[in-house]
Amino acid sequence: MMKSRLADAQLLDIDAKLEAGERLTFDDGVRLFESSDALAVGWLANRERERRHGPRTYFNYNLRLEATNVCVASCLFCSFARLKVGDPGSYTMSLEEAWNKLEARANQPLTEVHIVNGLHPDLPFDYYTKLLRGFKRIRSDIHLKCFTAVEIAFFADLYGMSDEEVLRQLITAGLDSLPGGGAEIFADRVRQKICHDKCGTERYLEIHRTTHRLGLPSNVTMLYGHIETVGERVDHMLRCRALQDETGGFQAFIPLAFHPDNNQMRKLPAPSATDTLMVHAVARLMLDNVPHVKAFWIATGVEVAQMALWFGADDLDGTVQEEKIYHMAGATTPETMTPAEISRLVLAAGRQPLERDTLYNIVNVPETLTTSGA
Repeated sequence: MMKSRLADAQLLDIDAKLEAGERLTFDDGVRLFESSDALAVGWLANRERERRHGPRTYFNYNLRLEATNVCVASCLFCSFARLKVGDPGSYTMSLEEAWNKLEARANQPLTEVHIVNGLHPDLPFDYYTKLLRGFKRIRSDIHLKCFTAVEIAFFADLYGMSDEEVLRQLITAGLDSLPGGGAEIFADRVRQKICHDKCGTERYLEIHRTTHRLGLPSNVTMLYGHIETVGERVDHMLRCRALQDETGGFQAFIPLAFHPDNNQMRKLPAPSATDTLMVHAVARLMLDNVPHVKAFWIATGVEVAQMALWFGADDLDGTVQEEKIYHMAGATTPETMTPAEISRLVLAAGRQPLERDTLYNIVNVPETLTTSGA
């Protein structure tokens, strides 16, 4: 029955490539995006997902922190940033305020603190190194996934260091991995229109290359659903795949849905649920060397994230607890979910929840898994 559907969708040759273990090409990726049968594409992606992970779906017990939203970049899609200190809505946490976010959760078995910030022009570099050291002082075992490649490039330029020197000093202070934010879309045509005044594509990729060489893993993202073409989406994925061939350092690919509220691109519609599911599915099919595809429930919405678990995604991110970037752009999702709540939504989607750490070591099999018989 599915072969007939794939034939009707003119996807049998792509199916044959996948069955033979052959890599999909740029043209294959464009055809998948342009297919009129999202369920057929989803079926292919789910088959690849289950070959890697079966029904397993990962999440972690994490705390997300944005220490400042003061940012010199003027990205058109951003609702979070404030250009100057003192602008309405701007803030910068003191080190003590940031550390208190972790200290206040001393009773929680957190495994990760995830930090991304605006590009603040006035903070000294030791603000960031002290920030990391303070978190490690509070919890020596906590994994610090902090600072996007865009932030690393900004630090290097602002403080007169090389990208590698910045990374080495942050690693000495306690940095354990890099988040994937700031990738947006790698196509220069799009970057010049929506984020012209921050780190470009080649430098972004080079910083991740250096990060991997220094022994740290990272993630990589893609902002979709704005002015990019499907070809530019596929090109973005292929550039990620090429770097992964070289370094093997990417743990997860994370599609990030554009949200239009409270920013300079507010006239554009948000991506549809179908588009979101297709992005996750095509990512799973194109990125044959990246272990995980993450459906970030804050960005997709909880229900669409559940559906994405059948369209190639195998990870839901985590508990988050505090999130400002998407909520300032109009996200209506909760700011946090407990491990039990995440487990329930995974089980409701017919998948098996597994709590992981940042490096995908399993730290807990939720009790609900056993009682559900899953």
